[in-house]
Parts: sequence; C-alpha cells; structure tokens
Amino acid sequence: MAPPPTASISLSGPPKLHASEIGSIKAFAESNRGSAIPSSYYSIGEPLDDVADHLASSIPVIDFSLLTSADPQLHANAVSRLGNACSEWGFFMLTNHGITEKLMEEVMSKAHEFHNLPVEEKKEFGDKGPLAPIRHGTSFHPQAEKVHYWRDYLKVITLPEFNFPHKPPGFKEVAYDYSRKIRAVARTLLQGISESLGLEPTAIVESTGFDSGLQIFAVNLYPPCPQPELALGMPPHSDHGLLTLLYQNGIGGLQVKHDGQWVNVDPLPNCLIVNTGDQLEAVSNGKYKSILHRAVLNNEDTRISLVLVNGPELEKEIGPAPELLEKEEPLYKNIKYKDYFQVQQQRRFADKSGLDEIRVNPAN
Repeated sequence: MAPPPTASISLSGPPKLHASEIGSIKAFAESNRGSAIPSSYYSIGEPLDDVADHLASSIPVIDFSLLTSADPQLHANAVSRLGNACSEWGFFMLTNHGITEKLMEEVMSKAHEFHNLPVEEKKEFGDKGPLAPIRHGTSFHPQAEKVHYWRDYLKVITLPEFNFPHKPPGFKEVAYDYSRKIRAVARTLLQGISESLGLEPTAIVESTGFDSGLQIFAVNLYPPCPQPELALGMPPHSDHGLLTLLYQNGIGGLQVKHDGQWVNVDPLPNCLIVNTGDQLEAVSNGKYKSILHRAVLNNEDTRISLVLVNGPELEKEIGPAPELLEKEEPLYKNIKYKDYFQVQQQRRFADKSGLDEIRVNPAN
C-alpha cells in the first residue's frame, strides 16, 4: 500500500485544519460523524500493514512476584529474565504486579469521565508548557508540530509533588493511589535492572535521585478515526524517563519497534506494559536501549491509555553508571535531567532523538 499524498500537494481534498482550530479531537470526531479527516492529520509515512504480528507472541513477560521472591534462586532467575527483556526488547509485560484490578478499573473509569467532560469545563487545564503541573490538550504540541495526531491528552506531574484536576469527583484520589503504587513498582524494577547490570540493587535509584524524581501521569484518548490508514494517534517516539508503565482499556493500538519491524502489542489481562526510556539507556551506557513505539488508530472503538513516565530528579546530572565506566568507555555525556527533558521535547519536533544530543559519538 502506497503512503497517502502529503498535505502540501493535496489541492482538492479535505481542509488542512490546524489542531488549535479543533481544540479537542474527540469533540471534532463526534461532530464530524465519519467525514474525511483534515489533511493536516495525514501522518502515515509507511504502510501500516507492514507489521510483524508473528513476533507478538515473543514479547517478554516478567512475573513481578518472582522478582520480589525471598527465594534467592527464583529472584536470580527473574533478574536474569528482566535483563534479557531490557536488552533484547526494551519492552515487556509485567504480571502479578500487586496493583488490584479494582483500582486499575477505577482509574480507567475516571479517565473516561474526565475526557467526557464538556470542552468548556476542561479549558482551565489548557497546556502551558511541558513542565506545567496540569495540562490538557490535543495532538502533541500544535504550535510546533508539522502534522497533527488523533489524540486528546491530560498530562499531570504527580511527583515529586502531586498535582491533579479537581474533576471529575474522585479522580484525584484514585489517581494519587495509583501513581504511588506505580512508583513503587517502578522502583523495584529499577533495583532488579541494577542487579542485572552487575550493580548494587539501589545503584540506579540512588544515582538518579529516583525517590525525589519526576513522574508524569498521561491519560491519552484516541477516538475512532474514519481513515485510520492515514493518521496516527502518536508518532514513533521514545520516552525521556527511566521506565514507563502503561495500562490500557482493552482496545489495541500500541506498536513497538523490534529489529526494524513494528509489532502489535496484545497485552495480557491486567498486566502493565513497561518500556525502557532514554535515561535508562544513558545510565546503562547503551546496554538497555530506549524503545521506539507509536499509537495506531481504528475506526470503531475509543482507546484510552494510562501512561506513567518515571524519571530521575530534575536537577540531577545523569550519565552512565560510574561502576560501569570502570571497565568501559562512556557512550553518553552527563546532562541534567531537566535540561535533557527540554532537549528531548524540542528534538521530537524535528523527528530526531534527544539521545543524539548526548551521545559521545553521535551517528551521522
């Protein structure tokens, strides 16, 4: 299937509406009622049917209860599997993580309620920049991007200080509980990852200031798209933090890049989807790569994903773990996480990786 014509040569097709004119893709999709999408949302650069579905069954599964087991052999085996998942995929499904199905369903239900609020009621949360405590908007960053994405979002900084919208009632309370439980799971995973690298269990947690680090809680909504073959919910990207933990509402759409091929993700029931971020690639000195992933669309169902990006302390200078550099040369420069975050946000608009900015020998 050939890629669609770019918006710049589409002379008689759909209008090229700017995302700021639309305001909410959910509201637009509901009012548009299946009509052709605006050409400014044409974002597919490669055929969507070129997906390696046969690889989906190979996606690693990590049993969190084994990682936390008091049995040394069970724990050691789980650490080994975790290291392999990070090095071979940079992505895995986490089962038996200890977060109750009831809490996960409550957070998802409140996420639906938030996105179903009238557009006027959400205006007070308008996006005022990447480090604003609470921000709601559409696409990714309409003022800077070249094309737009079929997504509405709520992004909230939940650590080191907890922020959250005061509506709908009860959302703030369940989000607080969920975000803290996710952080505890991420901390334990980082301890296992440290061990898998031959470091002390607390090495990464301590060197990155994780316990006072940044957590961003994103609630993404992808409404049905009349022409899902033309648009994306999110473009290929990596995450800026150490570990991202995702839970979705049972509707598929997440794809990860593995060995140059896109792979559909079909999560196990009640599992968390985990991917390694840019900061973990730097800390591991390139052993654990930050994985590219994207969100594809469908024309029938609304997909919601709860995404928690867990990163270092904003003012902490991050680079390869010193213990690793006793035996190898650094592949990444040290940089404050806050500065890296800004670099990553800017370079994303240029379709480049923020990691290229901190590589000692960047690729040409």
